[in-house]
Amino acid sequence: MAVADLEVNNMHGVDVVDEETPLLQDNNSQAPKTPLPWGQFWIVIFLQFAEPLTSQVVAPFAPQLVRDMDVTHGDEARVGTYVGLLISVFWLSQSLTILHWSRLSDHIGRKPIVLSGLAGLSISMYCFGLSTSFRGFMISRAMTGILNGNIGVLKSMVAELFDPAHLAQAYAYTPLAWTGGGLLAPLAGGLLSHPAEQYPSLFGNSEFLKKHPYFLPSAVPATTAIVGWLVAFFFLKETLKSPEPISKLIFGFQGSKQKQQTEQGGDHDDGTLFSSNSSAPAEVVIVDENEKPVPFRKLLTSHILLVVANYGFLSLIDVTYRGIHPLFLSTPIDLGGLGLPPSIIGRWVAAFGICNGLVEVLFFAWMHDTLGPKFTFLTGIVSGIPTFALFPAISLVAKTYGLGIWVWSLVSLQIAFSSLMSFSFGAIFIYIATSAPNRASLGMTNGLNQMSVGLVRAIGPALSNSLFSVSIEHNYLGGYMVYAFLVGATFVAMAIGSMLPSKSRLR
Repeated sequence: MAVADLEVNNMHGVDVVDEETPLLQDNNSQAPKTPLPWGQFWIVIFLQFAEPLTSQVVAPFAPQLVRDMDVTHGDEARVGTYVGLLISVFWLSQSLTILHWSRLSDHIGRKPIVLSGLAGLSISMYCFGLSTSFRGFMISRAMTGILNGNIGVLKSMVAELFDPAHLAQAYAYTPLAWTGGGLLAPLAGGLLSHPAEQYPSLFGNSEFLKKHPYFLPSAVPATTAIVGWLVAFFFLKETLKSPEPISKLIFGFQGSKQKQQTEQGGDHDDGTLFSSNSSAPAEVVIVDENEKPVPFRKLLTSHILLVVANYGFLSLIDVTYRGIHPLFLSTPIDLGGLGLPPSIIGRWVAAFGICNGLVEVLFFAWMHDTLGPKFTFLTGIVSGIPTFALFPAISLVAKTYGLGIWVWSLVSLQIAFSSLMSFSFGAIFIYIATSAPNRASLGMTNGLNQMSVGLVRAIGPALSNSLFSVSIEHNYLGGYMVYAFLVGATFVAMAIGSMLPSKSRLR
């Protein structure tokens, strides 16, 4: 299409998108702000609450669970390896199915997928609490990941509820679900595991809880998912425009192929996530909210893959910290940790969750609007360097002076630094939302990102926790080799993050 044709289209109000279209737009000057749909937004936030509960509730008691199952036969140095496997199997199984759930939601709607995900989450977490072998715990965690594809779908719903001018404000509040989950999950995991031993006056006579010491903490996310299912069934509204009937899936669903149209001019109903002011391409695709989802191969562009890579490295930094942190706190002091019990570990992990959410709710929107998405994203990434560097510092202080004010001060400082990572998540969610080819492909775009992140989160804990064990077992770098590796991974993430657009263009 010639430049003159583009000018004619622009005169008629037609927005065009091609490979040169900006990933992010300065929408504050282009789109009027509309009232926020608070009711539906808070329902979506509540439904997201089940995800962090499920993923984080096992962290405080995972080392003790491995010891109880005696899979290491008393070898303390190998505990980290099995803890990593227990955490990783959830993310690995989720990564295998989440793209399919998200892609399906682009056709039949978001609500059916949300309901099925909550049901699967509840059933699998009850099964986890009733397991009596390490194999049973692993299978239950895998079921949780396979049956729950909500994380990508709910993020798509947030993007569909808000116009572009409100995205930063919306993503400033979305951490409330993860803050609440980050607070309740470790407390439930630490305070409710082995209740017969922790609270003998209340549960000392319960043979059921003695046989299933992890049922109560597992029941917290499982029951929350049931409540969420009821809320979603009665009050959640569908955000996908014109979903296809589920009967089409039952009687032989075939995904519609995306039709690309080239027009010379004319008006159309603009329902785009973003618009273009870029100069003439050879061909253009008119973005229409009523378009069908694009084929998967159309998502494999440099624009989207750069966002996927940045989200993957951010998740690697985050998940390795979340995995090593409770393991470090539970490892004996002479082996490089602090030797704390699950109840105390749960409180420190909960403190991290509170700080994490408060930082983003209070400061993210301002930082994003004032300093831009790239600076906001890199601020969170850079915070990983002092976060990981403080692990050996805390260990050395504990070995020298014992558990005292200096240790607790350094642990608090580490939590403060790690909380800054939340800035990166808010920023990357906006990059993801605005990288979708059209609104109809939001679910698949989020699914692609979540699939990639799921793989990273599956590999990350297993790799980092294994390095933790190997570092201790062979005394590499004084037992601290794992932290040098993680600092190096943070520098790689910084390099990839520097390729993101500062304001509005991905080049």
